[in-house]
Amino acid sequence: MKTTIEINNQTIKVDLSKPLDISIPLQASKENPLAWYQNKPTIEPVKMGDWTGKVSEGASVNFNNVFFNPHAHGTHTECFGHISEEFHSVNEALKTFFFLAEVISVKPEKVGDDEIISEESIREALNGKTPEAIVIRSLPNTSEKQTKHWSDTNWPFLHEKAALFLREIGVKHLLIDLPSVDKEKDEGKLLAHKAFWEYPENPRHECTITELIYAPDSVKDGSYLLNLQIASFHNDASPSKPVLYKII
Repeated sequence: MKTTIEINNQTIKVDLSKPLDISIPLQASKENPLAWYQNKPTIEPVKMGDWTGKVSEGASVNFNNVFFNPHAHGTHTECFGHISEEFHSVNEALKTFFFLAEVISVKPEKVGDDEIISEESIREALNGKTPEAIVIRSLPNTSEKQTKHWSDTNWPFLHEKAALFLREIGVKHLLIDLPSVDKEKDEGKLLAHKAFWEYPENPRHECTITELIYAPDSVKDGSYLLNLQIASFHNDASPSKPVLYKII
């Protein structure tokens, strides 16, 4: 199912029958990734009196309640409403869903007790490219990322200058395989979030950050068409399903 698309004054060809899903699905299990000191999500049948919404227990349908936190329980996309005093919805920020994207792999640099993704490493990996969206894969890239419990691990994070560099070259959609672009415990500074969104000086309303993705090694570094899908949540963040298509 090959198609030709005109995007950003470029004509590209992709095979829509070969999607590369880089999201982590939500599941009510200890295998679900966790962050921000939250317990695992719950998915359980509704109970009303003697009725339980489960076919195996006599109901005509399965009828579940789902309790989760977008930021803590899997792949999610957020707008600058995540850090603003006033409310802003990611559903209003993301109005189009296809973007030219560059997948890069970077190895965080050890600085004291921290591991930092630097401007230099991103600049080198991009090699002069200025994509509308960027997918950052941190190294080493183990499958453990799909099930890891990240709380109190001091995960690698994006240096403020790296986030500023991405903003300056025109990146509108930043995707990363970590729970946050910022340090886990940073006293609320949120330097990378603020630099990327240019907040509070000149907030970039249409720009998004997607965290807790997983790009397996089979997804090689290079250029892709990104389909960034979100659920229609009127919230600062939504669970999301970024899908890549290799440009052929």
